[in-house]
Amino acid sequence: MSDSQYSKHDLEERTFHFAQEIRKCLKTVKVHPLQYDDAKQLIRSSGSVAANYIEANESLSKKDFIMRIKNSRKEAKETILWLKLLDLPDLYIKESTELMKILVLYLKSQSELLRICKIRIYGLFSI
Repeated sequence: MSDSQYSKHDLEERTFHFAQEIRKCLKTVKVHPLQYDDAKQLIRSSGSVAANYIEANESLSKKDFIMRIKNSRKEAKETILWLKLLDLPDLYIKESTELMKILVLYLKSQSELLRICKIRIYGLFSI
């Protein structure tokens, strides 16, 4: 397995594990009835981090990949909000923040590759 394939699957596993750990944590914490919706949103957003990343790896184009990575990053950011509102351990906030930073790095590298490709393509056919 090449390095890029390894890291792709490694992050898939990491995002899945993160969503799984959030669910385990919520099973052990008493949530006030007024916080039920926050807990539901936390479950959704943490799972969406993983789901969007997996979808990005199956994307049909670079633009589709970038959009899905942006969605995954957005969900990681939203997850932080729900974690803070539910006053859950900083361990989860730290992991969500790290995932967000990794996804931003992916975005920067892919956006730069897309920009270079456009320059090369349009540069060849410019009049």
